[in-house]
Amino acid sequence: MENIRLYRKRIIPEECVFLKDDVILYRDKEVIVTRWNTLHPKKTLHHGYSCYFLERGFKVSKFYDHDNRLISWYCDIISHTYDEAEDTYVFTDLLADVIVYPDGFVRVVDLDELADAFRDGLIDSDQLQTALRHLDKLLSLIYKGAFPRLQKYIEDFEETSP
Repeated sequence: MENIRLYRKRIIPEECVFLKDDVILYRDKEVIVTRWNTLHPKKTLHHGYSCYFLERGFKVSKFYDHDNRLISWYCDIISHTYDEAEDTYVFTDLLADVIVYPDGFVRVVDLDELADAFRDGLIDSDQLQTALRHLDKLLSLIYKGAFPRLQKYIEDFEETSP
C-alpha cells in the first residue's frame, strides 16, 4: 500500500489535489480506509477518518475538532477512476453530501450545487444520474438503520490506529 496514490477532484471549485498526507489504513476491492489531518486549517475541523466505498459511490468520513471531539459524520457522493499501473485513484466529488450529526440528525446538503453544475455544463446527465442514485442508496441505508455498518469500517481501524 506504500505506492497507492489518492487524489480528490472537485467540480466546484475546480481542483484536483493529491492527498499526500493521508495514511492508508486498509484497502481491498470494496473499500479504502484512511486517516488524515485537514489540508487547510479550519476553525473547528482538525482531523478525521474516511472510508471510500468504491462500488457504492460514496465516502463516509468521521470529522473531529481540535480537542478530538466528534463533529459529525460527513458523507460525500463520489465517483472514481483507478489506474492499476500507477496504483492511483481519482475520486470525483459529485457535490451532493449527507451530514449525520452525533444526535442522529441527518441533513442533505449541496443539491443546489449539483443542479447548478448540471445547468452550467460542469457535469453531464450521466454524472447527475449517478450522483442522485448514489445519494438515494446512501439515504436508504441511513433511514433503514444500516448506517452503523458503514461507520464500523472506520471505528474498527480507529481503535487500532495511533
